[in-house]
Amino acid sequence: MASSCPVEPMECDTSSPHLDPELAEQHKAAGNTAYKDHDYERARQCYSDAIHASPGCAMYYGNRSAALMMLHLWSLALDDCTRAIQLDEVYTKGYLRAAKCHLMLGNPSLSIDYYQKVLGFERGNKQALAEMEVSRNVLSGLERAEQEANKKEYRTAVYYLDCCLRDAPCAKFKTLKAEALVYSKLYDEAQGLANDLLRADSNNVDAVYIKAMCFYYQDMQDKAKRFFTQALKMDPDHSKSRQAMKKNKYLLQRKEEGNLAFKTGDYARAHELYSEALAIDPLNTATNAKLYCNRALAGSKLSRVKEAIADCTEAISLDGNYLRAYQRRATLYQTAEAHEEAVRDCEKVCQLEHSRDNDATLREAKRQLKLSQRKDYYKILGVAKSASGDEIKKAFRKLALKHHPDRHSTAEPQVREAEEKIFKEISSAYSILSDPEKKSRYDSGQDLEEMGMDMDFDPTELFANMFSFGGSPFSSGGGRRGGGGGGPGHFFSFQGGPGGMPFEFS
Repeated sequence: MASSCPVEPMECDTSSPHLDPELAEQHKAAGNTAYKDHDYERARQCYSDAIHASPGCAMYYGNRSAALMMLHLWSLALDDCTRAIQLDEVYTKGYLRAAKCHLMLGNPSLSIDYYQKVLGFERGNKQALAEMEVSRNVLSGLERAEQEANKKEYRTAVYYLDCCLRDAPCAKFKTLKAEALVYSKLYDEAQGLANDLLRADSNNVDAVYIKAMCFYYQDMQDKAKRFFTQALKMDPDHSKSRQAMKKNKYLLQRKEEGNLAFKTGDYARAHELYSEALAIDPLNTATNAKLYCNRALAGSKLSRVKEAIADCTEAISLDGNYLRAYQRRATLYQTAEAHEEAVRDCEKVCQLEHSRDNDATLREAKRQLKLSQRKDYYKILGVAKSASGDEIKKAFRKLALKHHPDRHSTAEPQVREAEEKIFKEISSAYSILSDPEKKSRYDSGQDLEEMGMDMDFDPTELFANMFSFGGSPFSSGGGRRGGGGGGPGHFFSFQGGPGGMPFEFS
C-alpha cells in the first residue's frame, strides 16, 4: 500500500487567516517520517494535526487517507479522499486511493468509475489501468456469485466469492460468503466466518444475523430467536432479521399447535397443522425433517399408510441419519406388509444406534419377512386363521373337487398342468392345517419346509381317504357309492360323499 500510495508534497491553500501553514508543514513532515517507519497510527495523528493547522490543504487529507488505508479503516480513508478531491479536482492520488477504498468496501463498480476519472485526465496512467482490471475481475466474480445464488447453487456462489476475496478481503464479501455457506448447510464454516466479522467489528449486525440463521437452520430455535432479537436491537430496521424472526415464530407456533392436537387425539388437525408448517420454509431442512416425521405419525393414526411412508421418506431425504424416521417407516412398512423394506430400515436403525431393543426389532422384522415369503396355507384354502377343523375340511373338499386332475383330464395340457399345481397346493395346505402338530408349528412361524413336514403326503391318497373312495369320482367305472349313471359324462350327477353329504359346485 505504501508503494502504491506514496506520501508526496503538494501545494496547499494558505491564504485563509487564522492558519499556521508553517506548523502544518511540521506536522506533515512528522507524519511522513512515521509513515515511512510503518507507524501508521502516529502518522494518522500527525496528518490530523496538519489538517487542523491548515484545513484547506488537499494534500494533508490525501496523506491521512493513505495512513488510514494502511490501518484498514477504509470508510474513514474514503472520507478523506473525497475531501481531498473536493479541494483539488485533479488530485490524481485522491482518485486512485478513493478507487481502492471503494473496492475494499465491496463496491467494485464505483472503484472502476474512479479509475476511469483518472484515465480521463491521465490516459496512460499505468496504476489506474492495472488496478481497474482487478476491480473488473472482482465485479465479474460478484455478478457470477449473485447469479449462482439466484439459482440456489450456493456452493458455486461461495467459489466466486472466494475469488473476490482474494483481491478484496472486505467485510461485505465475507458476509455474502457466510450467508451462502448457511444455505449450503455448512453451518460451522458460516459461524466461524461470522465470528471473525464480529471480532473485527462487534457492531456488525449482518454477522449477528448470520449466526441466528445458522441456529435457525439447525432447529435450535431458542438460540436463533435470541440472536435475531440481538440483531434487531442493534438495527431495528434490519429487514432480513425481522423477516426471519417472523418466519421462525410462525414455524414454531404451527409445530407446537400440531403437537398439541396430536396429544389430544385430533390427528386430522395435527396432520393439517404439520402441513402448514412444512409450507413456511422449504430451506429449513432440519425442522422440516421432524415435521415430516410428525406428520407421518399423524397419518398412520389416520390409516393413511402410503402417505405416512412417503413422509418418512421425505424426512430421511432431508436427514439421512434420522433414526426416528427409519424406525417409524419400518413399522409402517410392516403394516403395509412390505417386509423386505422393513428389514432394510431396521438394519439402518441398528447401524445408527446399536441396542438390544433395536436388535430385537430387526430379528422380528426378519422373522416377519421369512413368514411373508412362505406359502399362506390359509389363503390357499380361502379360510381365516381362526377357522375350525371342520371349516378347513369343508374348504378343502370344495377346492379338491374343483381342481382334481381327473376332472380336467380332457383339457388342454397347460390347463391340466395348472390345475394339477393348484390341486397339490391345496392338498399341501390341508395336510398341514388338518394336523394339529403341524398347524401349531406353522402358526408359530416355524419353517415346515426346512423340517420336511409339509409335503409328507400323497395328494391323491389324501383325496381318496377324505372321500373314502377306492378311485376317483371323475374316472369312468367304479369308485362311487350310490348315485347313478357312470362315466365322466355324469360328473354333475354325483351326489354322495362321506355320510351321504351332497356336494355343490360353484
